[in-house]
Amino acid sequence: MKHKTMFCVGAFALAFAAIPSGASGPSYTTIDVPGATATSASRSNTQGQIVGGYTDAGGSGHAFLLDKGAFTTIDVPGATGAGAFGINDSGSIVGAYIDSGGTEHGFLLDQGAFTTIDPPGSTLTDAFDINNRGQIVGHFVDASGTTHGFLFDNGVFTTIDPPGSAFTQAIGINTAGEIVGAFEAPSHHGYLLAKGIFVTIDFPGPLSTDALGINSAGQIVGRYVDASHTFHGFLRDKGAFTTIDPPGSIFTQAIGINSRGEIVGDYQDSSGMLHGFLAAP
Repeated sequence: MKHKTMFCVGAFALAFAAIPSGASGPSYTTIDVPGATATSASRSNTQGQIVGGYTDAGGSGHAFLLDKGAFTTIDVPGATGAGAFGINDSGSIVGAYIDSGGTEHGFLLDQGAFTTIDPPGSTLTDAFDINNRGQIVGHFVDASGTTHGFLFDNGVFTTIDPPGSAFTQAIGINTAGEIVGAFEAPSHHGYLLAKGIFVTIDFPGPLSTDALGINSAGQIVGRYVDASHTFHGFLRDKGAFTTIDPPGSIFTQAIGINSRGEIVGDYQDSSGMLHGFLAAP
């Protein structure tokens, strides 16, 4: 069951709506781009800046940065679509864009300058996260069609593949260099890579798990698929799992968690509309 992590890849205004939640649960806020057909929030940093992507009415994907209620659209020059997937505390942003020929590349946006991120020999690349040391993780597809995770550190690419994996994504990284992601061998599992050791992350019971984000405290967020094939978000804290589902959601991904424990991601409502969300502890 190979499934890629879902991210959404002009002038507009962001709309926010508080979603009531139980007293013991997080406080949810929906993030929507008015006029868009889909919105996703991917990461937030310590300053509360949020990056993500949206699809406009014409079907084109754009990245955005949300900062103190104001937003900036991020469009890679010459690209036909883009999404922002990671941001660190310095404001460096990573993501992916599609070039005029239809090929997908990773990118780094740092101090206003774009740099393409493509491991050697890749035919498709997504850059998913960047930590405060500037280390970048993502995935790429090689010439044989196999998907691998990667770490990009000081100009050097390192391939990330848990033993026996035929499909790997490296999706989140914290300042300590701990990496989370997903792999198939052959069933679909999340993983944590810390100090060279892979640990499998599986939400108890469900069919599959993806670990999508990790913060400096080692809290992990992601998504799992239950027996009815419904996607739910989760938080893993000190080994204990909690489901993350905004009220009214029929599909949820918890994608990023910052050092304050704020979670961002996306969810789908009963009408099929995809929304971004912020969950505050």
